[in-house]
Amino acid sequence: MAADLRPELSAACGAADDRFMVPRCLAPDYVPTLLDLCRTERVALLVPTIDTELSVLAEHVAEFAAIGTRVAVSSPAVVAVARDKLQTATTFGAAGVTVPRTALLADMLADPSDWRFPVILKPLGGSSSIGLAVARTPEEARQIGAQRDDYLAQEQWLGREYTVNIFFDARGALRCAVPHWRIETRGGEVSKGRTERVPALEKAAKQIAAALPGARGALCFQAIVNERGEAGVFELNARFGGGYPLAHRAGARFSQWLLEEVAGLPCTANDDWKEGVTMLRYDAAVFV
Repeated sequence: MAADLRPELSAACGAADDRFMVPRCLAPDYVPTLLDLCRTERVALLVPTIDTELSVLAEHVAEFAAIGTRVAVSSPAVVAVARDKLQTATTFGAAGVTVPRTALLADMLADPSDWRFPVILKPLGGSSSIGLAVARTPEEARQIGAQRDDYLAQEQWLGREYTVNIFFDARGALRCAVPHWRIETRGGEVSKGRTERVPALEKAAKQIAAALPGARGALCFQAIVNERGEAGVFELNARFGGGYPLAHRAGARFSQWLLEEVAGLPCTANDDWKEGVTMLRYDAAVFV
């Protein structure tokens, strides 16, 4: 089953066996509507897929559990780290993860003399590369920053960009980490990718797991691996990533493992996925 603000215009709802209309995720009746829906339809597993609904659902996990519905979401603390890119960098850096130098844009502009330009500017809580910009000089950074008041500045790393899909079981143990090289992207989403085993990213996944004791289910992080094989982690998503189908195809079946847990079956989560699986995406139409 699928739910959306406008299900008649949702491709996922068009492909689902049944579809439902729900309010905006920040509306006061969003959670009550979902609770009624899950109770009526006897939903065992609720999987959020967009960033803005994560914090709302993370705060109401117990209410859904009381009616027999597991919400596939991490703790509110983990979601808060993922939703704030400055907090992501601070948390990961404290855990020993290599992260690009990161600061609020205003703080960087107060003393830009020891920053290496160009720098990446991005909204604190942005997603899908919306609002992302490159500033080659402090003056460019000021001009871009004048457009909105929530920018942070981040040191630019050069190298291959990767997404790492990671899976945590119901006890919070990291069970799988699947990096894929983002060969080509479009609108912030990977359109061509290939699974690869990268030692620096495997190490980063373990460090991130230690820093996020409340992580559960599917998450993903993004990193740049430079020519020396060093990985700089710059983003965390506390949900299924847009490139997850590639990990699934390679054998990391996160969705199956979640279903095993809610069905009371032994969790078969493992890290024995296939390297070198390539995904080439194209647009398809759903007719209703």
